[in-house]
Amino acid sequence: MGLDVRGDIVITGVGGQGIILASEILSAALLKAGFDVKQSEVHGMAQRGGSVVSHIRYGERVFSPVIDQGGADFILSFELLEAARYLNLLKKGGRVIINNYTIPPPTVATGVEEMNTDVPGYLNEKGVIYYLVDALEMASEIGNVRVVNSIMVGGLSVFLPMDKGLFIEVIKDRVKKEFVDINLKAFERGREVMEGMLK
Repeated sequence: MGLDVRGDIVITGVGGQGIILASEILSAALLKAGFDVKQSEVHGMAQRGGSVVSHIRYGERVFSPVIDQGGADFILSFELLEAARYLNLLKKGGRVIINNYTIPPPTVATGVEEMNTDVPGYLNEKGVIYYLVDALEMASEIGNVRVVNSIMVGGLSVFLPMDKGLFIEVIKDRVKKEFVDINLKAFERGREVMEGMLK
């Protein structure tokens, strides 16, 4: 591992999607790889339906856990609208990995506001490099919709400067025993899909 390797990752979505666990798995795997890691939940509205954002910064030495506007190398978004909401954090040339799934915010669900759901169109307009992942559909095929987070982490892991075995160790360590196998399967599926997109 080169000492100049560093990166900033924003993970976002809606409460109940497993964002905190995904952040913990990523942070722990980066620590195992020998990086200094700082993690923060910036908007800790972890109840179902509230926006949740986690910042992860890694490198030889990291001083602040918060990613400034235009600083993120990656946004890992578990929901389409959340990807657009936090796009200002992405650096020029950064990448966005998005679960192709929309959860209407309460103001839209109750008819107070209308919603523009063409997030891919918006990202194209902005010239953003993004990857749409049908993670919910894949999780259903695997047999448990709660493994969306492991699929998304698997997709992101393809871009990170570390061995996938470190993620596998962390998943075995952090996930409840009865769910380890299905989460490992989801992680591998996320990697396969991303590798396919990059060919």
